[in-house]
This record gives sequence, structure tokens and C-alpha cells, in this order.
Amino acid sequence: MAELRFAPCLRWAIALALFLGACGLAAQPLQAVPKLEQRVSDFTGTLNAEQRQTLEARLAQLEKDTGSQLAILVVDSTAPEDIAAYSIRVVDQWQLGREKFDDGALLLIARQDRRMRIEVGYGLEGAITDAQARQIIDEMIAPHFRNNDYFGGIKAGSQALETLIRGEELPPPAKSRGRSSQGIDWGTLLPVIFVVGWILTGTLHSLLGRTGGSIGLAAMTGGLTWAIAGAIGLAFIIAIVTLAVAMLVPGGNTWSDRGGFGGGYGGGFGGGGFGGGGGGFGGGGGGFGGGGASGGW
Repeated sequence: MAELRFAPCLRWAIALALFLGACGLAAQPLQAVPKLEQRVSDFTGTLNAEQRQTLEARLAQLEKDTGSQLAILVVDSTAPEDIAAYSIRVVDQWQLGREKFDDGALLLIARQDRRMRIEVGYGLEGAITDAQARQIIDEMIAPHFRNNDYFGGIKAGSQALETLIRGEELPPPAKSRGRSSQGIDWGTLLPVIFVVGWILTGTLHSLLGRTGGSIGLAAMTGGLTWAIAGAIGLAFIIAIVTLAVAMLVPGGNTWSDRGGFGGGYGGGFGGGGFGGGGGGFGGGGGGFGGGGASGGW
């Protein structure tokens, strides 16, 4: 009878222990995603400086030639997550590949876990199928890793991915697609356009009258914007704004009559700028949907 009364207590104790263990596991915080600063990020000391530089140069050349971004991340462990869950968090934050083309890929190695994953962006899923990603892991990377040749495995895997990416028909890199307003330093350009316009306002008013001078100035600033940025919509907006401002300026006065720019608007334009600062490497806005494969060694 004592044994019969003890059995339910034992079952409850085991259930409670399992519950508390599960709660403890659930409470374990997720590892933070490291900041993307370079194409090869090794947080384990697995690769030496020369090896990192070799891989970095090859991946940079791939992006220059194709526009696609391939990054390598080496961490100790992804616990408490499995490598697939951690990997998707990484690519969601890093956004490898170009926006709309989604041509990014990640090679992730968790050394202590002895696990690795290839994460493939939407735009490369035709070039790097799940089966091909698994084959690269099993046949090209894992054999090197089993012999503690981590650089050899990473190099072989990244070269295999590069070969597949280069075989995919992708849009050319941004430099070959014509001008883009994203590369313009508007913090410098806009003040220049308005300063030049302000200087010319009085002269054009004197020569062409208020209406004619304002229209001429609007055409000049709009044309200058279009010539520099190649963005007709932006050029039209600047032309309209210039026309409206020029119509408000009293006619007949030249630049010298007003005592210079400071006499018109006092302190003038402030500093600052819109250009992106700093160097380093960053993602281009690519999207991922879980394509790729995981494996171990």
C-alpha cells in the first residue's frame, strides 16, 4: 500500500521537475545578433587575420561583379535556439542582398555546437536550392571541419556558393544601372542650388520681369537637379518650389543692391548633411524566407 501511495507522489514530483526545467529553458535569454560591420565576422578566433582578409576580398569581389552579398558568421553557439532559428534572426537584421532583388546569402557556423547553416535569400533560391545547400555542407565543408581545417571548409563552402551565385542571371550591380539619386549628397547639393538661385533671382527679375525671371530661374534649378541626380520627379518639385519662392522676391533688385546673401535671409543656410557617413559593410535590404539547409560535422 505504501508503494501505491508513493507512486502518484513520484509522478507529480517528476512532472514538477520537468515543468520547472522547461520554464528555466524558456527564461534563458536569446543571444544578441552581432552588428554587421564586415563580410567575414568571426567571434571565436577560428580564423587568423590573413585568412579573414582572403575571404573578405573574395566576397567583396563577388559583390562588385554581381551585386549579390554573401557573408560569413562564426559564433561559439546559438543556444538556446537551434541554428535555423538563430540564422533567420541574423539575416532579418542584417538584410543581406539588394532590396527587391533579395540576392543575399549567409554561411553560419556554430563551432561549439558543431552545427552550420546556409541561409539563402529569396532572389537566390533558384541558384542555391535547399538540396545544393545541403550538398555543400555535407560534401565540401564538413570533411574539412572533421579534420579541424576550418579555414579550408569555409573557403570551399563559400567558393561553391560563389560559383552558384555567378551562374544565376541577376540584375547588374548598381553602378551599371545608371544614375541614382541615392548617391547624391543632398546636404551639400540643395544649399548650393538655392544659393545660386537666390543670387540669380534679382538679375533675372531685372532682365525678364518678375514672372519671366521666376520661370527662367525655376527652369534652371529644375534642369540642374535633373542633370545631377537624374530624377525628373525631384527636379519638377524643386522647380515648382523655386518658382513659388522667386515670385515672392521683390523684382528689379540685383544681388549687389541687396548687400549680399546675408542681407536677404540673415544667417544663411546651416550645416549638416544627408550623406551616409562612415565606412564598413552593410546589408542592402534583402529579404529571406528560410531557404537553405543545416548540417553538422
